Amino acid sequence: MDFAIAKVSSKGQIVIPSSLREGIHKGDCFLMVKDDKRIILKKMDALASDIKEDIIFAEHVENAWLDYDRGKFVSKTQDEFLDELEKC
Repeated sequence: MDFAIAKVSSKGQIVIPSSLREGIHKGDCFLMVKDDKRIILKKMDALASDIKEDIIFAEHVENAWLDYDRGKFVSKTQDEFLDELEKC
């Protein structure tokens, strides 16, 4: 899984960082789901093929955010986080 940080422009636009743009092309459409704390993007052409996986992923993300809100996460530097991911 890749991650990056993007900044919102004065026009409300967000540029998808180049490190995350593989497989994304001009004219692609995305479903956007927003609640109070997060926005999730999903390419429209991938929706029908893996809806069950999407639901499972959304449940995992929601549970992770609930754990975060409960203070169950530990702060780490980017290098510490990436080192731990490589061990998995």
